[in-house]
Amino acid sequence: MLKVLFGDKATNCAGMTRRSALQVGGLGFGGLTLPNLLSARAASSPEISRDTSVVWLWLNGGPTHIETFDPKMTAPKEYRSVSGEVKTRLPGVTLGGHFEGMAQQADRMTFVRSFVVPTSSHNRGAFWVNTGYKQGSNRPSLGSITSRVRGANHPVSGMPTYLQMGKIGFNTDAPIIPGPAWLGKAYGPFTPSGPSRENMNLTTEVSRLEDRRSLLKGLDKLQRDVDANGVMDGIDGMNHQAFSLILGKATQAFDLKREDPRTVDKYGGGLGQSLLTARRLCEVGCGFVAVSLQGWDMHGNVAGGMNSRGPQVDRAVSAFVSDIHQRGLDKNILLVISGEFGRTPRINKNAGRDHWGPLSTLALAGGGLNMGQVIGKSSPKAEVPAGGKVGPQQLMATIFHVLGIERETSFDDPAGRPIPMLGTGQPIRGLI
Repeated sequence: MLKVLFGDKATNCAGMTRRSALQVGGLGFGGLTLPNLLSARAASSPEISRDTSVVWLWLNGGPTHIETFDPKMTAPKEYRSVSGEVKTRLPGVTLGGHFEGMAQQADRMTFVRSFVVPTSSHNRGAFWVNTGYKQGSNRPSLGSITSRVRGANHPVSGMPTYLQMGKIGFNTDAPIIPGPAWLGKAYGPFTPSGPSRENMNLTTEVSRLEDRRSLLKGLDKLQRDVDANGVMDGIDGMNHQAFSLILGKATQAFDLKREDPRTVDKYGGGLGQSLLTARRLCEVGCGFVAVSLQGWDMHGNVAGGMNSRGPQVDRAVSAFVSDIHQRGLDKNILLVISGEFGRTPRINKNAGRDHWGPLSTLALAGGGLNMGQVIGKSSPKAEVPAGGKVGPQQLMATIFHVLGIERETSFDDPAGRPIPMLGTGQPIRGLI
């Protein structure tokens, strides 16, 4: 049975909003319905580049900067990396002892050792890093900004522009960080683990496609009969896109059975599968994929925590970096590795490290940026930057550059005031 439901609130034809919904049996996945695709295409600028993407690996809880990318083995014992260090392909540059795979890809990566977050609170830090602003400023996240600029779905594949796997922040109910703020729920992250994931499976028999064609013809007549402010413009040209979505073309990106088994094995399970899926999503139109790995709030036994988490990150990231280079995607996909802050330089009485906003690290790969370097440096005990300080706004400006988002981009808030998305930040020096 076919159903056409317009809107989540009463509206006339001339007042149809972007959030108007079309639900047609098994058509689409969750919010990825025909009018969403149409309005996304109508609202997006043809000048915006759609061939670049960001994959953000979020180490939730605040990863230790010392045991990851700044081991500081010359510091006193109570400060240096408890997991030792490993030499990289970059002369004189070492990583924490668990990252042998990434060490072999270091010439394809850049490590920022002077990243500062202006708080040592989990959620406040997550908000700062994901939006470029302090919590309470009601700012949309980078993923939501990308979705607003490009449209909530790719105009050809129908794939969501912004997708999130796993929670970011320490909210116990829902992944509210990062969010769309006043841009609206339409620009929030699609979460494939949520209930809408079930709608992504093709449940409609091919024999019923003719009914879909009849529906599209009816909607085309609606376009001619009413003034829909351009929302229905060009519906005939969407036939191919709509039917590709029905037949599961866009959803194939989530099916790792379609991937070369040797590649799947190289990535490994868990986080590896998530990053492999992220690469596949980017290839079919995702602009911003956030992947979260839990377990980095290591107040005690940091050595044990790193024994568990370090190898996962090392295998998955080294496979990802190698993979995008082999596929010629290193100019198109930027990998960012971060968390909400670093950890205290001095080991505490529980053999762990506590929250530390004054210094953390970033790792980046791809995006057409300058790789094979270390940017900034830390003080002798890895307490604060000793040069080349980098903050959330600079990271934000760098991502704007990769995604082709104009620095002057602004959107009207609910009061009608134009709000610039980026503040005074400039791209990280040395990357461009």
